[in-house]
Amino acid sequence: MPSHAESSLEAGLTALKQGNYQTAIAQLESVASSQGNSTTSLQARVGLVMAYARTGEARKAIALCQTLRDSQNPQVQEWAERALTHLTKRKKQKKVENRQSSSASPQTSKETINGNSAAVSSAYTQQPLLETPAQSNHYQNTFIETSVASPNRFAESDEYTPTQRLNIYWRQAKRAKVWQPLRKPKLLPLQLQALLTIIALFWVMEFILKIAMVSVNVILDKLPYLEPLQFFYRDPKLVVIGILASAIALSPWLLDWLLARFCSQQPLSKDVLHSRSRETARVLQRYCQQRRWQSPQLRILPVTAPIALTYGNLPRNARIVVSQGLLNQLADDEIAIIYATQLGHIAHGDYLVMSLVLLLTLPIYRVYQQISQWGNNISAGVWQWPFNILSSLAYGIWCLFTGTALWLSRSRHYYSDRLAAEITGNPNALIRAFLKIAIGIAHDIQQAQHTNCQLESLNLLMPVSYQQSLSLGSIAGHISFESALMWDDLNPYRHWLAINNSHPLIGQRIQWLCQIARHWHIETELHLTNEQFIKTTRQSFLLQIAPFLGIPLGFGFAALIWLSWQTAFNLKFLNLKWIYEDWNFVSGCLLIGFSIGLVIRMNAFFPNIQTPSWQADESLPNLLANPSAIPIDSISVCLVGKLLGRPGTANSLAQDLILQSSTGLVKLHHVPWLCLGQKVNLQDLIGRQIIVTGWFRRGATPWIDIQTLQTQTGTTLYSHHPIWSTVLAVVAQAWGAYIFLIG
Repeated sequence: MPSHAESSLEAGLTALKQGNYQTAIAQLESVASSQGNSTTSLQARVGLVMAYARTGEARKAIALCQTLRDSQNPQVQEWAERALTHLTKRKKQKKVENRQSSSASPQTSKETINGNSAAVSSAYTQQPLLETPAQSNHYQNTFIETSVASPNRFAESDEYTPTQRLNIYWRQAKRAKVWQPLRKPKLLPLQLQALLTIIALFWVMEFILKIAMVSVNVILDKLPYLEPLQFFYRDPKLVVIGILASAIALSPWLLDWLLARFCSQQPLSKDVLHSRSRETARVLQRYCQQRRWQSPQLRILPVTAPIALTYGNLPRNARIVVSQGLLNQLADDEIAIIYATQLGHIAHGDYLVMSLVLLLTLPIYRVYQQISQWGNNISAGVWQWPFNILSSLAYGIWCLFTGTALWLSRSRHYYSDRLAAEITGNPNALIRAFLKIAIGIAHDIQQAQHTNCQLESLNLLMPVSYQQSLSLGSIAGHISFESALMWDDLNPYRHWLAINNSHPLIGQRIQWLCQIARHWHIETELHLTNEQFIKTTRQSFLLQIAPFLGIPLGFGFAALIWLSWQTAFNLKFLNLKWIYEDWNFVSGCLLIGFSIGLVIRMNAFFPNIQTPSWQADESLPNLLANPSAIPIDSISVCLVGKLLGRPGTANSLAQDLILQSSTGLVKLHHVPWLCLGQKVNLQDLIGRQIIVTGWFRRGATPWIDIQTLQTQTGTTLYSHHPIWSTVLAVVAQAWGAYIFLIG
């Protein structure tokens, strides 16, 4: 290909990606006309169709699609047919609308005849086929760049958004025309949680740094000719404080670099945003003027999953980031209110702490990715085990740092949702946005056949977590949203069971928004009810948390033992001073209590599966809709579907295993370290049709504890959850007894 044509094509695609449509047309027209039917010409023509549609030149776009139908490339023909169908359908719809509006507004008719009205342009900006990137693991590639060069990508693109394809009915409940401000919430709890999060980060960083320093000195001491580093024996508190202070001060610019480097983040022009959502620009301008802020810097991620997040340290340094998928899949008012939630995070100041957490966790997650990539490039064998261990260690450290912010992450959304509804007067749009985001995330996981790294690494700052989107987003269209969200809103123990979640329950958030809508006397998008009898008993919940109840019981046992020993010593009956004066025996009692609780719960948690009956696919939505179920209600299931997850070293802890049935997605739990003697490796089954037998658990994130996993060829893999629980109980009991006896 001539160099000038290649450069023109690249320049045109770049301009198209940035929203400079006139520049893109100028560059691509020369390439399209001079390269005949070559791949370069096809790429340019596809780009021109998108640019013409964006600028409202529907006739040119349709004419070019008609020429693309005559291409010898069958995938190009297929794409052109679908694009042509959509473009002509849109054109007919606009003609009907224009005839209806001409009788009411001559000015509107005049604008339509001229072909320059914003409505025409807006119609094509809502067209996901012409804007959505190809469904691939490399999100930085645009649809044009991959469509012709890799013809099989055409089959993966779709004319409709996930919500449109499911044909879901939306009530489109209205917004408030006039509304009273809500009572201002108390920000002190949120501020205290932010402070505790920073303290927790400090402790975790100090702990890990101490372990690293001691480990390095131990290694140096064992090696010949080397001496331990003396400054590694010093207290690292001042170093940790310096790191945290520097990270807070530099977080906007460091995160700019990290997100651009690892997630291909780019600036988002206001013109492109305005073409997607006119209301968003008004919301940003009005609220920032009220608070006397500079307008936040706008960024975009070339990711098909709907994502939104905010980072920075001061309002003037704030960045609001959205993904291409969010702009494609949400409507005008829904995009605007998602931006309003991000303004809420800035107004309440919680984004500063979350930016710090993201800055510390992103590099660790990148290390996990890189080690996993190196491990996958090595053939299975002895040399792969070090990479499995290192990647698992990096992932564990990432989870530890992420865990410090779970409490703050759950709480802050209550404040931002409330403020977003108050800014826009449109709580129903936020309800629709939450549900569409969940559907889009589930669709993205199904298309990629694993949880994308962007979803997991950015999950803490997203409006909706990918874990809660798995089942809710995938069963949409099979049962009503009201049924799917009953557990979130009605289960009496839902808050305790969501304690390890990064986001509040979607059903609970929607219930809050419905209360706001009723307060403003507007119809709600969903009709959630609280009038239902829940069968869950207190005894079941106490049995569910028995291992954790064993810990305070261990404290009580230790106090009783100490009192008995003290009394015996004062009465000169027995001298066990060498034991009770060493308070280490308390930790032994705690371990014993935990072990006893684990044993008490085991039989109910893992009942025998004698002859598991095959469950119809329709049973999964029904299981998810049961509002009274808790994880201890072990429901034996046998489901058929496709195994999804990350391949190889990246999944050495089995952290990303998902069953895709015909009616939804559900998380799978597997114990990989007790399967060393089995011939089959779980990673080898990813992407294949399987039959899963196990125990279904209904919690904040539904999952199945695997008993057996069988392929269509008869290969069976076992997951020994009861054995693992037994081993854990025996180890805790033995360790506790050892500490208790030696003092």
